[in-house]
Amino acid sequence: MTDSAIMPQPVSLGRRVKRFMADRPLIPLIILLIILVVILQILRPGIVNERWLANTAKFAIPLAILAGCQTMTMLTGGIDLSVGTVATMSAFIMATQIVNQDPAVAFLIAMLPAVLIGLVNGIGVGVFRVHPLIMTLGTSLIGTGFLQVYQRTVIASGAKIPDFLSWLGTGVTYGFPNALLLFVPVAVLIVFMLSRTGFGRLLYAVGDNERAARLSGVRYWQVITALYVLSSLLAGITGLLYIGLIKAPSLSLAEPLVLPSVAAAVIGGTSIFGGRGGYAGTIIGALILTVLTTLLTILQMPEGGRRILFGLIVLFVTAAYLRIVDER
Repeated sequence: MTDSAIMPQPVSLGRRVKRFMADRPLIPLIILLIILVVILQILRPGIVNERWLANTAKFAIPLAILAGCQTMTMLTGGIDLSVGTVATMSAFIMATQIVNQDPAVAFLIAMLPAVLIGLVNGIGVGVFRVHPLIMTLGTSLIGTGFLQVYQRTVIASGAKIPDFLSWLGTGVTYGFPNALLLFVPVAVLIVFMLSRTGFGRLLYAVGDNERAARLSGVRYWQVITALYVLSSLLAGITGLLYIGLIKAPSLSLAEPLVLPSVAAAVIGGTSIFGGRGGYAGTIIGALILTVLTTLLTILQMPEGGRRILFGLIVLFVTAAYLRIVDER
């Protein structure tokens, strides 16, 4: 037996770096985030300060929560394109109902469409096997139409932003956005659910191999229905937070966040094919996109250009993931 047959083959530096990054997926995301912040500081010296950090967090938090909805649904191989409509509906209904209703009653009325759309999505995907993209796109269009009809019935009574939502959306206490009071519990809930509960393990199992999960006794339709109801509830809550930040109820309030929410989840390492990902990476992905948006604003890139860029990011990351899978 020769020495070459016994000695292990040396591993190239490039392969070792790739393996290191694959084992610690958050590190390259953090590095990218730091690079973007440095570029921003170079282009606009002095912009990175305490006020900028607070404002960045304010706008990143609604995106991060919606991206959490995408993360959970994408773990099962699905997607939720209705989150923007659900968030907009809850926000608009809250702003119009608070004029004549008690805040608690207005909140319940605002969250009702979120629950209904989540149930319809879950039953459509889980029971009738409609593709998630088609199902959630359909409910999004229906919800938008309903909102237009609803607007005509309440246009005379007007709308207002509740003070507590304005405080939550725009307020800062000791340098920290008040929105963290909502975001931290939501983030802890999602991370804990995905990593420590049976429901979270079922989401991974369904996304990794739906057939095997079914054969092992998983009640697929129940898991999917609960998932989409949870996603819609989080989207509805996000809408209330977002209207407190924007302070202008409209029929397209949260729609611009739909594509970035998908992009944030994909950038964060969640596979659109299911079974792989986590919420920690998604949060960093939302921060990356928020900083990138600021950078593009400084560069005076129009909204259309930003959407093209976000679409290219999703395609690039997906292609990179497929290449990694092929190499394995």
